Amino acid sequence: MTSIWGQVAWLLLLAVPVACVAWTVTHEELFKEPREYFTEQSETGRYWPVRKFFYVLTCEYCFSHYVAIAFLALTGFRMLLPDWRGVLIGGFALVWVANIYMSIFGRLRLEIKKERVDIEMKEKVLDES
Repeated sequence: MTSIWGQVAWLLLLAVPVACVAWTVTHEELFKEPREYFTEQSETGRYWPVRKFFYVLTCEYCFSHYVAIAFLALTGFRMLLPDWRGVLIGGFALVWVANIYMSIFGRLRLEIKKERVDIEMKEKVLDES
């Protein structure tokens, strides 16, 4: 079994691709058309399970659980314990860290957009005067 610091390093590094995949599928232009369809189905689906299934594909937090499961299967990552309990602990820890990364990224994008708007407004005022 890897040392606790090795497990923490794995956790911090493995959360990056989990966050990247979850964010890309649920926010970026690349998946816009399927996401619009999923959003519509999550709001207008006839049956509750159908609505929930499609909602999971549009929510970065929900979707990150499935991405984390895929990465756990690919890597065999376990945290604290070498059996199924380690997979469970590692999975939830991975989702938690990935969502922290996505929150930071979302906040950073919002700040950058705000700065761009501020700059455009200042340039417009300068051009008018």
